[in-house]
Amino acid sequence: MGNNLHQAGVKLLKQLGRHAELVMDVYLAGSIAENNDNAAIVDKLRKADILYRPEAEQELRLKRSVRALLEEALKDERNRQIDANVGSSMATIKTLADHYKEARHAVDYAASEAYLADLSEHVYAFAEGLRYSIRVLWSRINNEFGYVGTINAKIRENELAQSQVTELLNGLEMVQFDELANIAGDIRELRKLLVTRLQETLSDCTQELSVVQGRLLELLGRFRQIQGRTRLLKGWLLYTDQHPDYNPDNHVGHKQVPNLFNQADALIAPASADVFNTGHENELLQLVTQIKSIARHQVATPTREHDVSMSLAAAEDFDIPDNPLKLAVDEYFCAVIDSGMRQSALQYHQQQGLEWDTESWLYQVICGFEGLPEEHRQYFELEPIGEPHPRFNGNFIIKDVELWLA
Repeated sequence: MGNNLHQAGVKLLKQLGRHAELVMDVYLAGSIAENNDNAAIVDKLRKADILYRPEAEQELRLKRSVRALLEEALKDERNRQIDANVGSSMATIKTLADHYKEARHAVDYAASEAYLADLSEHVYAFAEGLRYSIRVLWSRINNEFGYVGTINAKIRENELAQSQVTELLNGLEMVQFDELANIAGDIRELRKLLVTRLQETLSDCTQELSVVQGRLLELLGRFRQIQGRTRLLKGWLLYTDQHPDYNPDNHVGHKQVPNLFNQADALIAPASADVFNTGHENELLQLVTQIKSIARHQVATPTREHDVSMSLAAAEDFDIPDNPLKLAVDEYFCAVIDSGMRQSALQYHQQQGLEWDTESWLYQVICGFEGLPEEHRQYFELEPIGEPHPRFNGNFIIKDVELWLA
Protein backbone atom coordinates (compact mmCIF):
# COMPACT_ATOMS: atom_id res chain seq x y z
CA MET A 1 0.00 0.00 0.00
CA GLY A 2 2.86 2.37 0.83
CA ASN A 3 4.52 1.71 -2.53
CA ASN A 4 1.29 2.48 -4.41
CA LEU A 5 0.85 5.75 -2.51
CA HIS A 6 4.44 6.68 -3.29
CA GLN A 7 3.99 6.09 -7.00
CA ALA A 8 0.67 7.98 -7.10
CA GLY A 9 2.21 10.94 -5.27
CA VAL A 10 5.21 11.09 -7.60
CA LYS A 11 2.89 10.93 -10.62
CA LEU A 12 0.74 13.78 -9.27
CA LEU A 13 3.73 16.02 -8.55
CA LYS A 14 5.18 15.33 -12.00
CA GLN A 15 1.93 16.40 -13.63
CA LEU A 16 1.86 19.58 -11.56
CA GLY A 17 5.42 20.37 -12.56
CA ARG A 18 4.90 19.49 -16.24
CA HIS A 19 1.78 21.66 -16.56
CA ALA A 20 2.76 24.38 -14.05
CA GLU A 21 1.93 27.29 -16.38
CA LEU A 22 -1.61 26.06 -17.01
CA VAL A 23 -2.17 25.38 -13.30
CA MET A 24 -1.01 28.88 -12.34
CA ASP A 25 -3.19 30.42 -15.06
CA VAL A 26 -6.21 28.66 -13.58
CA TYR A 27 -5.15 29.70 -10.04
CA LEU A 28 -4.88 33.40 -10.97
CA ALA A 29 -7.89 33.53 -13.31
CA GLY A 30 -10.09 31.31 -11.17
CA SER A 31 -11.21 29.11 -14.06
CA ILE A 32 -10.26 28.07 -17.58
CA ALA A 33 -12.27 27.21 -20.65
CA GLU A 34 -11.58 23.97 -22.49
CA ASN A 35 -10.67 24.39 -26.17
CA ASN A 36 -8.87 22.50 -28.88
CA ASP A 37 -5.43 23.82 -27.88
CA ASN A 38 -5.47 22.57 -24.29
CA ALA A 39 -7.96 19.73 -24.53
CA ALA A 40 -5.35 16.97 -24.02
CA ILE A 41 -3.69 18.70 -21.05
CA VAL A 42 -7.02 19.52 -19.42
CA ASP A 43 -8.15 15.92 -19.81
CA LYS A 44 -5.01 14.66 -18.01
CA LEU A 45 -5.45 17.15 -15.20
CA ARG A 46 -9.10 16.18 -14.80
CA LYS A 47 -8.19 12.50 -14.54
CA ALA A 48 -5.58 13.38 -11.89
CA ASP A 49 -8.24 15.27 -9.86
CA ILE A 50 -6.36 18.56 -10.25
CA LEU A 51 -9.15 20.25 -12.25
CA TYR A 52 -12.87 19.70 -11.92
CA ARG A 53 -16.08 21.08 -13.39
CA PRO A 54 -18.45 22.19 -10.59
CA GLU A 55 -21.57 22.17 -12.79
CA ALA A 56 -22.48 21.36 -16.33
CA GLU A 57 -21.59 24.06 -18.88
CA GLN A 58 -19.25 25.66 -16.31
CA GLU A 59 -15.55 26.32 -16.77
CA LEU A 60 -12.94 24.14 -15.13
CA ARG A 61 -11.55 25.08 -11.71
CA LEU A 62 -8.76 23.92 -9.41
CA LYS A 63 -9.49 21.42 -6.69
CA ARG A 64 -9.69 22.93 -3.24
CA SER A 65 -6.72 20.90 -1.98
CA VAL A 66 -4.48 22.10 -4.83
CA ARG A 67 -5.58 25.72 -4.35
CA ALA A 68 -4.89 25.47 -0.60
CA LEU A 69 -1.42 24.09 -1.35
CA LEU A 70 -0.63 27.03 -3.65
CA GLU A 71 -2.09 29.58 -1.22
CA GLU A 72 0.09 28.27 1.59
CA ALA A 73 3.24 28.05 -0.54
CA LEU A 74 2.79 31.47 -2.18
CA LYS A 75 1.50 33.14 1.03
CA ASP A 76 -1.32 34.63 -1.01
CA GLU A 77 -2.91 37.48 0.97
CA ARG A 78 -6.20 37.01 -0.85
CA ASN A 79 -6.75 33.78 1.03
CA ARG A 80 -9.62 34.21 3.46
CA GLN A 81 -10.28 30.55 4.20
CA ILE A 82 -9.81 29.70 7.90
CA ASP A 83 -10.66 26.28 9.29
CA ALA A 84 -12.43 26.84 12.62
CA ASN A 85 -13.85 23.31 12.91
CA VAL A 86 -12.01 22.32 16.09
CA GLY A 87 -14.65 19.80 17.15
CA SER A 88 -14.15 17.52 14.13
CA SER A 89 -10.37 17.54 14.55
CA MET A 90 -10.59 16.72 18.26
CA ALA A 91 -13.04 13.87 17.58
CA THR A 92 -10.60 12.36 15.05
CA ILE A 93 -7.70 12.69 17.49
CA LYS A 94 -9.66 10.96 20.28
CA THR A 95 -10.70 8.13 17.94
CA LEU A 96 -7.12 7.50 16.81
CA ALA A 97 -5.96 7.53 20.44
CA ASP A 98 -8.51 4.84 21.28
CA HIS A 99 -7.34 2.79 18.26
CA TYR A 100 -3.74 3.07 19.42
CA LYS A 101 -4.58 2.03 22.99
CA GLU A 102 -6.56 -0.98 21.74
CA ALA A 103 -3.74 -2.10 19.41
CA ARG A 104 -1.19 -1.65 22.17
CA HIS A 105 -3.30 -3.66 24.61
CA ALA A 106 -3.57 -6.44 22.01
CA VAL A 107 0.26 -6.38 21.59
CA ASP A 108 -0.15 -5.56 17.87
CA TYR A 109 3.00 -3.49 17.42
CA ALA A 110 2.58 -2.89 13.68
CA ALA A 111 -0.96 -1.54 14.06
CA SER A 112 -0.04 0.51 17.14
CA GLU A 113 2.87 2.16 15.32
CA ALA A 114 0.64 2.95 12.35
CA TYR A 115 -2.07 4.45 14.59
CA LEU A 116 0.55 6.44 16.53
CA ALA A 117 1.95 7.85 13.29
CA ASP A 118 -1.56 8.86 12.13
CA LEU A 119 -2.28 10.39 15.53
CA SER A 120 0.96 12.37 15.49
CA GLU A 121 0.19 13.61 11.98
CA HIS A 122 -3.31 14.75 13.00
CA VAL A 123 -2.04 16.51 16.14
CA TYR A 124 0.73 18.29 14.22
CA ALA A 125 -1.68 19.15 11.39
CA PHE A 126 -4.17 20.53 13.93
CA ALA A 127 -1.49 22.73 15.53
CA GLU A 128 -0.18 23.86 12.15
CA GLY A 129 -3.72 24.64 10.99
CA LEU A 130 -4.26 26.92 13.99
CA ARG A 131 -0.98 28.71 13.40
CA TYR A 132 -1.74 28.99 9.70
CA SER A 133 -5.11 30.60 10.46
CA ILE A 134 -3.40 33.11 12.75
CA ARG A 135 -0.79 33.87 10.07
CA VAL A 136 -3.60 34.52 7.57
CA LEU A 137 -5.24 36.93 10.03
CA TRP A 138 -1.95 38.76 10.70
CA SER A 139 -1.21 39.12 6.99
CA ARG A 140 -4.65 40.67 6.45
CA ILE A 141 -4.17 43.02 9.41
CA ASN A 142 -0.65 44.12 8.42
CA ASN A 143 -1.87 44.75 4.89
CA GLU A 144 -4.90 46.62 6.31
CA PHE A 145 -7.11 44.52 4.00
CA GLY A 146 -5.38 46.01 0.96
CA TYR A 147 -6.88 43.45 -1.45
CA VAL A 148 -10.19 45.38 -1.36
CA GLY A 149 -10.48 48.92 -2.59
CA THR A 150 -13.20 50.70 -0.58
CA ILE A 151 -13.58 51.53 3.10
CA ASN A 152 -16.92 49.72 3.27
CA ALA A 153 -15.29 46.58 1.90
CA LYS A 154 -12.45 46.89 4.44
CA ILE A 155 -15.00 47.17 7.26
CA ARG A 156 -16.83 44.07 6.00
CA GLU A 157 -13.53 42.15 5.79
CA ASN A 158 -12.66 43.29 9.31
CA GLU A 159 -16.00 42.08 10.66
CA LEU A 160 -15.49 38.75 8.86
CA ALA A 161 -12.07 38.38 10.48
CA GLN A 162 -13.52 39.19 13.90
CA SER A 163 -16.19 36.52 13.48
CA GLN A 164 -13.50 34.01 12.47
CA VAL A 165 -11.44 34.88 15.57
CA THR A 166 -14.53 34.41 17.74
CA GLU A 167 -15.22 31.02 16.15
CA LEU A 168 -11.61 29.95 16.72
CA LEU A 169 -11.72 31.00 20.37
CA ASN A 170 -15.05 29.24 20.90
CA GLY A 171 -13.63 26.14 19.29
CA LEU A 172 -10.54 26.17 21.51
CA GLU A 173 -12.78 26.33 24.58
CA MET A 174 -14.19 22.94 23.54
CA VAL A 175 -10.85 21.23 24.22
CA GLN A 176 -11.06 19.55 27.63
CA PHE A 177 -7.59 18.60 28.85
CA ASP A 178 -8.90 16.55 31.77
CA GLU A 179 -10.67 14.29 29.26
CA LEU A 180 -7.53 14.06 27.12
CA ALA A 181 -5.47 13.23 30.19
CA ASN A 182 -7.90 10.41 31.04
CA ILE A 183 -7.64 9.09 27.49
CA ALA A 184 -3.83 9.22 27.56
CA GLY A 185 -3.60 7.55 30.95
CA ASP A 186 -0.03 6.57 31.83
CA ILE A 187 1.11 6.10 28.22
CA ARG A 188 4.02 8.47 27.69
CA GLU A 189 3.54 8.89 23.93
CA LEU A 190 -0.13 9.83 24.29
CA ARG A 191 0.50 12.25 27.16
CA LYS A 192 3.19 13.96 25.13
CA LEU A 193 0.86 14.39 22.15
CA LEU A 194 -2.55 14.95 23.76
CA VAL A 195 -1.57 16.93 26.85
CA THR A 196 1.85 18.57 26.54
CA ARG A 197 1.85 19.33 22.82
CA LEU A 198 -1.78 20.43 22.56
CA GLN A 199 -1.67 22.48 25.77
CA GLU A 200 1.38 24.45 24.61
CA THR A 201 -0.16 25.02 21.19
CA LEU A 202 -3.55 26.12 22.51
CA SER A 203 -1.98 28.42 25.12
CA ASP A 204 0.18 30.20 22.53
CA CYS A 205 -2.66 30.40 19.98
CA THR A 206 -5.16 31.73 22.53
CA GLN A 207 -2.82 34.52 23.61
CA GLU A 208 -2.04 35.44 20.01
CA LEU A 209 -5.72 35.41 19.05
CA SER A 210 -6.48 37.86 21.87
CA VAL A 211 -3.82 40.20 20.46
CA VAL A 212 -5.27 39.74 16.96
CA GLN A 213 -8.74 40.59 18.25
CA GLY A 214 -7.46 43.80 19.85
CA ARG A 215 -5.69 44.85 16.63
CA LEU A 216 -8.83 44.14 14.61
CA LEU A 217 -10.91 46.36 16.89
CA GLU A 218 -8.32 49.12 16.67
CA LEU A 219 -8.23 48.84 12.88
CA LEU A 220 -12.04 48.85 12.71
CA GLY A 221 -12.14 52.08 14.72
CA ARG A 222 -9.68 53.67 12.30
CA PHE A 223 -11.74 52.54 9.30
CA ARG A 224 -14.93 53.96 10.79
CA GLN A 225 -13.17 57.25 11.51
CA ILE A 226 -12.02 57.46 7.90
CA GLN A 227 -15.52 56.52 6.77
CA GLY A 228 -17.06 59.30 8.86
CA ARG A 229 -14.63 61.89 7.54
CA THR A 230 -15.22 60.70 3.99
CA ARG A 231 -18.97 61.03 4.40
CA LEU A 232 -18.53 64.50 5.85
CA LEU A 233 -16.35 65.55 2.93
CA LYS A 234 -18.75 64.05 0.38
CA GLY A 235 -21.65 65.81 2.04
CA TRP A 236 -19.78 69.12 1.91
CA LEU A 237 -18.96 68.63 -1.78
CA LEU A 238 -22.60 67.76 -2.53
CA TYR A 239 -23.75 70.86 -0.65
CA THR A 240 -21.36 73.11 -2.58
CA ASP A 241 -22.54 71.55 -5.85
CA GLN A 242 -26.17 72.25 -4.97
CA HIS A 243 -25.40 75.79 -3.66
CA PRO A 244 -22.72 77.23 -5.95
CA ASP A 245 -23.28 80.77 -4.56
CA TYR A 246 -22.45 79.79 -0.98
CA ASN A 247 -19.88 81.97 0.77
CA PRO A 248 -18.69 81.20 4.32
CA ASP A 249 -19.18 83.89 6.96
CA ASN A 250 -16.31 85.73 8.56
CA HIS A 251 -16.30 83.77 11.80
CA VAL A 252 -13.24 85.60 13.08
CA GLY A 253 -15.21 88.84 13.14
CA HIS A 254 -17.92 87.41 15.41
CA LYS A 255 -17.95 88.04 19.13
CA GLN A 256 -18.16 84.34 19.91
CA VAL A 257 -15.92 82.24 17.70
CA PRO A 258 -17.14 78.62 17.28
CA ASN A 259 -14.88 75.94 18.71
CA LEU A 260 -14.43 74.52 15.23
CA PHE A 261 -12.42 77.62 14.21
CA ASN A 262 -10.86 78.37 17.58
CA GLN A 263 -7.97 75.92 17.35
CA ALA A 264 -5.01 78.29 17.74
CA ASP A 265 -2.28 77.22 20.16
CA ALA A 266 -1.06 79.41 22.98
CA LEU A 267 1.47 82.07 21.89
CA ILE A 268 3.76 81.59 24.90
CA ALA A 269 4.10 78.14 26.36
CA PRO A 270 4.63 77.84 30.14
CA ALA A 271 8.30 77.74 31.03
CA SER A 272 9.73 74.67 32.75
CA ALA A 273 13.11 73.04 33.05
CA ASP A 274 13.54 69.99 30.85
CA VAL A 275 15.85 67.75 32.85
CA PHE A 276 15.67 65.02 30.21
CA ASN A 277 17.18 67.21 27.46
CA THR A 278 20.83 66.21 27.06
CA GLY A 279 21.61 69.50 25.31
CA HIS A 280 20.99 71.41 28.56
CA GLU A 281 23.19 69.14 30.63
CA ASN A 282 26.12 71.57 30.95
CA GLU A 283 23.90 74.52 31.98
CA LEU A 284 22.10 72.39 34.56
CA LEU A 285 25.40 71.19 36.03
CA GLN A 286 26.62 74.79 36.34
CA LEU A 287 23.42 75.76 38.15
CA VAL A 288 23.83 72.84 40.52
CA THR A 289 27.43 73.78 41.35
CA GLN A 290 26.33 77.32 42.28
CA ILE A 291 23.97 76.07 44.98
CA LYS A 292 25.39 76.92 48.38
CA SER A 293 25.95 74.04 50.70
CA ILE A 294 24.50 74.25 54.19
CA ALA A 295 26.83 72.93 56.92
CA ARG A 296 25.23 72.30 60.27
CA HIS A 297 27.71 72.65 63.16
CA GLN A 298 27.42 70.22 65.96
CA VAL A 299 26.17 71.81 69.16
CA ALA A 300 28.24 70.97 72.17
CA THR A 301 26.36 69.02 74.79
CA PRO A 302 26.05 70.94 78.06
CA THR A 303 28.00 69.55 81.00
CA ARG A 304 26.76 69.72 84.55
CA GLU A 305 28.89 71.51 87.13
CA HIS A 306 28.26 68.81 89.74
CA ASP A 307 27.11 65.22 89.74
CA VAL A 308 23.42 64.43 90.17
CA SER A 309 22.64 61.37 92.16
CA MET A 310 19.89 59.00 91.03
CA SER A 311 18.30 55.98 92.60
CA LEU A 312 16.36 53.06 91.14
CA ALA A 313 13.03 52.31 92.82
CA ALA A 314 9.78 50.59 91.96
CA ALA A 315 7.44 52.70 89.84
CA GLU A 316 4.26 53.83 91.46
CA ASP A 317 0.97 52.52 90.13
CA PHE A 318 -1.26 54.95 88.30
CA ASP A 319 -4.60 54.73 86.58
CA ILE A 320 -5.70 56.26 83.27
CA PRO A 321 -9.29 57.48 83.61
CA ASP A 322 -11.67 56.24 80.92
CA ASN A 323 -13.20 58.62 78.43
CA PRO A 324 -16.63 59.74 79.71
CA LEU A 325 -18.11 59.36 76.21
CA LYS A 326 -16.86 55.77 76.04
CA LEU A 327 -18.37 55.08 79.46
CA ALA A 328 -21.72 56.46 78.30
CA VAL A 329 -21.61 54.14 75.27
CA ASP A 330 -20.91 51.18 77.58
CA GLU A 331 -23.94 52.14 79.66
CA TYR A 332 -26.01 52.26 76.43
CA PHE A 333 -24.91 48.71 75.57
CA CYS A 334 -25.79 47.57 79.10
CA ALA A 335 -29.24 49.21 78.80
CA VAL A 336 -29.86 47.28 75.59
CA ILE A 337 -28.85 44.04 77.33
CA ASP A 338 -31.10 44.76 80.31
CA SER A 339 -34.14 45.64 78.20
CA GLY A 340 -33.56 43.02 75.51
CA MET A 341 -35.35 45.31 73.07
CA ARG A 342 -34.28 47.15 69.95
CA GLN A 343 -33.26 50.65 71.00
CA SER A 344 -32.29 53.74 69.02
CA ALA A 345 -29.04 55.42 69.97
CA LEU A 346 -30.47 58.88 69.22
CA GLN A 347 -33.53 58.30 71.42
CA TYR A 348 -31.30 57.07 74.26
CA HIS A 349 -29.19 60.23 73.85
CA GLN A 350 -32.31 62.39 74.19
CA GLN A 351 -33.75 60.40 77.11
CA GLN A 352 -30.55 60.57 79.13
CA GLY A 353 -29.91 64.21 78.22
CA LEU A 354 -26.29 63.57 77.29
CA GLU A 355 -24.08 66.61 76.79
CA TRP A 356 -22.27 65.49 73.66
CA ASP A 357 -23.49 66.38 70.17
CA THR A 358 -25.41 63.75 68.28
CA GLU A 359 -22.77 63.26 65.58
CA SER A 360 -20.01 62.45 68.11
CA TRP A 361 -22.42 60.21 70.01
CA LEU A 362 -23.42 58.17 66.93
CA TYR A 363 -19.80 57.91 65.79
CA GLN A 364 -18.72 56.64 69.24
CA VAL A 365 -21.56 54.07 69.27
CA ILE A 366 -20.42 52.70 65.90
CA CYS A 367 -16.79 52.67 67.04
CA GLY A 368 -17.79 50.91 70.28
CA PHE A 369 -19.60 48.20 68.32
CA GLU A 370 -16.69 47.73 65.90
CA GLY A 371 -14.20 47.70 68.78
CA LEU A 372 -15.85 44.80 70.59
CA PRO A 373 -14.04 41.44 70.49
CA GLU A 374 -15.35 39.00 67.94
CA GLU A 375 -16.85 36.68 70.55
CA HIS A 376 -18.77 39.61 72.13
CA ARG A 377 -19.79 41.30 68.88
CA GLN A 378 -21.71 38.25 67.70
CA TYR A 379 -24.28 38.83 70.46
CA PHE A 380 -25.28 42.25 69.05
CA GLU A 381 -26.75 43.57 65.81
CA LEU A 382 -26.20 47.17 64.66
CA GLU A 383 -28.21 48.72 61.85
CA PRO A 384 -27.51 52.22 60.50
CA ILE A 385 -30.61 54.26 59.66
CA GLY A 386 -30.33 56.94 57.01
CA GLU A 387 -30.76 57.65 53.32
CA PRO A 388 -28.52 57.72 50.24
CA HIS A 389 -27.11 61.02 49.10
CA PRO A 390 -29.48 62.65 46.58
CA ARG A 391 -26.66 63.72 44.27
CA PHE A 392 -23.57 61.55 44.74
CA ASN A 393 -24.00 57.82 44.16
CA GLY A 394 -22.52 55.43 46.71
CA ASN A 395 -22.72 57.85 49.67
CA PHE A 396 -25.04 56.87 52.53
CA ILE A 397 -25.90 59.50 55.15
CA ILE A 398 -26.38 57.93 58.62
CA LYS A 399 -28.93 59.78 60.76
CA ASP A 400 -29.34 57.21 63.53
CA VAL A 401 -28.33 53.67 64.53
CA GLU A 402 -30.28 50.95 66.28
CA LEU A 403 -28.78 48.26 68.51
CA TRP A 404 -30.38 45.01 69.65
CA LEU A 405 -29.43 41.57 70.84
CA ALA A 406 -28.78 39.01 68.12
